[in-house]
Amino acid sequence: MTIPDQVTALAEERGLARVNKDFVRSDQLRDEIAVAGWLIKDTPEGYSLTQAPPFGITAHLGALVDQYAESISGTAVVLVIVDGWPEDTRMSLIALLEHVPIGVKVLVFDCGNVDGAGVVVHELAKNHPDLVEFHFAHTLAELGWASVVNAAVAITSSDFFAVMDLSTIWEGEALTPILDAFQDPKVALSGWRGVNVDVSQDWREFGSATAGDVDAVLGYFMVVRGSVAREIGPDPKAKFYRNADMEWSLAIRAAGHKVVIPEGELPLRQERHHGYHDSEPSYRDKQSKKTYDRLLQKFRKSPEILHQGDAHGN
Repeated sequence: MTIPDQVTALAEERGLARVNKDFVRSDQLRDEIAVAGWLIKDTPEGYSLTQAPPFGITAHLGALVDQYAESISGTAVVLVIVDGWPEDTRMSLIALLEHVPIGVKVLVFDCGNVDGAGVVVHELAKNHPDLVEFHFAHTLAELGWASVVNAAVAITSSDFFAVMDLSTIWEGEALTPILDAFQDPKVALSGWRGVNVDVSQDWREFGSATAGDVDAVLGYFMVVRGSVAREIGPDPKAKFYRNADMEWSLAIRAAGHKVVIPEGELPLRQERHHGYHDSEPSYRDKQSKKTYDRLLQKFRKSPEILHQGDAHGN
């Protein structure tokens, strides 16, 4: 398909904006190009333009929160963030949709349609009315993990809000055993895998935790009481998921809530965790360190927030 002159002109203007380091204008122009039905990708030679896929694209997270009037309700909403890996996307979502209980919505935020993963989401949504899809022009690295989660929370009104990683595969109904933990009104967060702070290492390490009260739940599959998620979200500064889940957990504990892991094995397995293993190492390590340093600044002087005060190590 021939690229319209108007789109080419926007792309050329964006190139000049990037040369001049006017990144705010550069982002605005990319959004205008997306609205016109085209996607722009930076290349060593300059840029490439491709026709947008067959679904609507939301320019940015703020636009979603401002424009989406219909709050997503239900017993629970499970957020899956898609940032590429189309085959993993298909496998993870099909398994989730097969086993998720009636009344639970699956909310998918596709960030950038990387390698066509957004097209996979769109194909699945056609046949699954409980899958609610949103597609964004920007990648997850550009949007930021915490900002994506907070935007999703902002458009939901469910009793429970869950975040699930693409590497997590349901082999059975895994939500109900977790929701049972919330019969205790003090519980605000539960999930698949938990960790405890190793205070003997000056909070520099976390160790795997067994069932019961824990310091933090990992983002492979974590479920937050909806009212708490809307009050206490992950820190918006957290660009990368790693350590952001633990920071969020500790913030929930610091507010006086309990964090627990249910008894027994859940019918879940983990495939390759692309979000960690296949992220750009320098970006991954830099952002993970930023989040962990912030976690230490916030919570290390308050060991009483841990599930056993300052008495435990691993």
